[in-house]
This record gives sequence, C-alpha cells and structure tokens, in this order.
Amino acid sequence: MAKKIDGVIEAVRFKNGQIFSVRAYEKRGFTFSDRLVLDRKMLLERLQKGQAFIAGSRQDLMASTFNLSKPILLVKSDGREFIATSENATRDELENVPFF
Repeated sequence: MAKKIDGVIEAVRFKNGQIFSVRAYEKRGFTFSDRLVLDRKMLLERLQKGQAFIAGSRQDLMASTFNLSKPILLVKSDGREFIATSENATRDELENVPFF
C-alpha cells in the first residue's frame, strides 16, 4: 500500500539560503485544496507533526492528479533542522522544485 500523502509542493521561494515560502496543495479527503502559500515555519510544523509532503506538479485539466517527484524530508544535523529532498542535506534544498 502506498504511503499517505498530506500535501504536494509545486514551487519554492528562498531568502538568505533558507526556504521563505512554498506553494503547495494540501490533501483534503479524496481531493486536494486550491493552491496555498505556506511559510517556512508552517511547513516545518507540519513536517514535525509527521505529515508527508512530496515535490510535484499538478497535471493540467486533471483536477487532483499530480506528477510526483521526491518526498520532502525534515533533516536534523548539528542541532539544526533543514527541509530537503536529500537525507544528507546541510541546508534547505528542494531538488527539481521551481522557484516562484
């Protein structure tokens, strides 16, 4: 059985080397929300609670259908927390997620 997805991140904005905000869709029952903007703190709280986010993009004219990429991870290193798509990250880094 596939792992439950709580949200899909489609774009990211960085400021001073950290994620400033992300554009995302949240899972709501059998469908997804409209596009949301989450700041770093809100995304970090959701990841700390165990919610699963995945990088991806919505397919045109296909409602809640997405092209999914890599899972978003909460990486802890040297007492700091990073949001990344790689377990070996030393900074916030979302591979193949476009900027907005």
